[in-house]
Amino acid sequence: MEKLAHVLYDKEGKTTKEKPWIFRTYAGHTNVKASNELYRSNLSKGQTGLSIAFDLATQCGYSSEDPIARPEIGKVGVPINTLDDFHILFDQIPIEEMNTSMTINGTAMWLFSLYIALAEERGIDPSLLQGTTQNDLMKEFLARGTYVFPPEASLRLTVDMYEYSLNKVPKFNPSNICSYHLQEAGATPVQELAFALINAITLLDAIKAKNLSEEEFERCVGRISFFVNAGMRFVEEMCKMRAFTEMWDEICQKRYQVKNASYRRFRYGVQVNSLGLSEEQPENNAWRILIEALGVTLSRDARCRALQLPAWNEALSLPRPWDQQWSLRLQQILAYETDLLEFPDIFEGSKVIESKVADLKQQAYTEIDKILAMGGGVEAIKSGYMKSQLVGSQADRIARINKGEQIVVGRNKWTEAIPSPLVQGDDGGVFKVDVSAAQDTLDALATTKKQRDEAKVKAALERLAEEAKTGTNLMEASIACAKARVTTGEWSETLRSVFGEYRAPTGVEGQSFQIETAQLEEVRSKVNKFTDTYGHRPKIIVGKPGLDGHSNGAEMIAVAARHCGFDVIYFGIRLSATEIVQSAVEENVDVIGISLLSGSHNEIIDQIFGDLEKFGAKNAIPVVLGGIIPQSDFASILGKGVKKIFTPKDFDLVQVMSDIIDLIHQNRAAQE
Repeated sequence: MEKLAHVLYDKEGKTTKEKPWIFRTYAGHTNVKASNELYRSNLSKGQTGLSIAFDLATQCGYSSEDPIARPEIGKVGVPINTLDDFHILFDQIPIEEMNTSMTINGTAMWLFSLYIALAEERGIDPSLLQGTTQNDLMKEFLARGTYVFPPEASLRLTVDMYEYSLNKVPKFNPSNICSYHLQEAGATPVQELAFALINAITLLDAIKAKNLSEEEFERCVGRISFFVNAGMRFVEEMCKMRAFTEMWDEICQKRYQVKNASYRRFRYGVQVNSLGLSEEQPENNAWRILIEALGVTLSRDARCRALQLPAWNEALSLPRPWDQQWSLRLQQILAYETDLLEFPDIFEGSKVIESKVADLKQQAYTEIDKILAMGGGVEAIKSGYMKSQLVGSQADRIARINKGEQIVVGRNKWTEAIPSPLVQGDDGGVFKVDVSAAQDTLDALATTKKQRDEAKVKAALERLAEEAKTGTNLMEASIACAKARVTTGEWSETLRSVFGEYRAPTGVEGQSFQIETAQLEEVRSKVNKFTDTYGHRPKIIVGKPGLDGHSNGAEMIAVAARHCGFDVIYFGIRLSATEIVQSAVEENVDVIGISLLSGSHNEIIDQIFGDLEKFGAKNAIPVVLGGIIPQSDFASILGKGVKKIFTPKDFDLVQVMSDIIDLIHQNRAAQE
């Protein structure tokens, strides 16, 4: 019987329908008990996989008891200190049947080891485990900042995980190449393609150097998955996914001679874009999320394998369980109520799509060749090349929005609107972590440390350090640490003592905004007046205190300040409040700008003002704060002494700098 072009057939020639992708919700907060309840609730509502969000201390390799970790406990994810925490986190969840994604990078080996140890203590064969640890450290150096060790050591840990998993945990993806955060950091579609694929090439080159058999290497290639972003330009995003699919197949064949076609398949999961979600008229974000989901689901030949959607209110603060349920329902309606899964690829043969895909590929290959000529991915990280490209793209995007060339409804166009009823409730439409619950985490950690066998802990850590020095695969030693109830901080500190730490380039040097307006000239005039009056240009220190690595906002402020004529001090991420204040005093700055997106603003602002008082500068240097700060926290933060708060709705960076130079003038005048 003749087959119809619009009908989907299975291998036996029968009409069929595509299976839906895995539905996930990126979730985790407060502590292991609260997160476990959330996971089981989401699964009962039709979610089909888990996506674990860890708090920043866990991501950066600190135990909750560490002073730098305390403000962050349970804020952006669940805190994990020992294997006992994993037993509670996955309580009543059959991990042997679950597909579990963990957004973890610098400490991916540790969390993977905990997961394997959990399975073994439950009597489950680890070979049944399925899921992914994100574990793309190249991306962390560029965009998200939760790296722990230098590039070469980070790459070694990832390769060790691939080598170990080959036969012991063969269904698990030890890493997924993550372009999601590249787009959040400003990457264009071409940059997202090129930088993600150069990261994959860097990893595969390192695995290849292990001298595995041809069959083992091909199986490693088959375990590489990708985690991709999808923005509002959904036709271009769909073409990007088709380009990814074709380029990955071509690279696997030409560079690595992978013969098995199934191992060359581009397997990817998606979280759609959060960068484009607006604080203004936040209800509109629901439509943005739907449109972004179309880009990764419409094309059957490049459809995602797993999808997790942000909530409409993520530009305001953390989403509530109801908000996450709303996003899950969107996926279910798209998959089950529409006819999306009944057709073959509806874009096959489209000249328009083919041309766009070819154009993206040609530009991305040009960029890949350029980076390879520099010496490859690690060298491009160390030189700051890729980081500076991302900062430049982000600055261009901000400039287009400022000039109205890129319309964002509710932000720079049609800004008048009826107030949203979604933010009118007692909670203001956002979720707030119960800060007092952090004590439960600290108590649980103390109990584990009191009950564990210290001799076993000491022996496990000594073995870890020794094998790190000798180049032995570190998975067995890490699993032994997990079973001995070693803590996250102890595991990381042991490897820090061997590998050292790393500070990535900031990428802000040499960048400028493509903005020349009357408003900018007015700000520069104020800057010049300050310079003439006080004999130096106004000096700002831009600080990212604590463990929050989302540095886009800080980088844009640094670039904008310099464009306006300020002297700018920006050291990058992960400085303590004390280090920032000490630098501010030593450099005699005129204002301190703090950027925070992790929800720890109350605690860290307390630290900043405590240190200012200690250095005798509490009333001498004004402090401004930028980030995702709920309106309900404004009064208390201003009461602590912060002079000005900027949130995502303050997209006009020239106006932000105008406000800051006015504040500096006022502060100087008050002191005279």
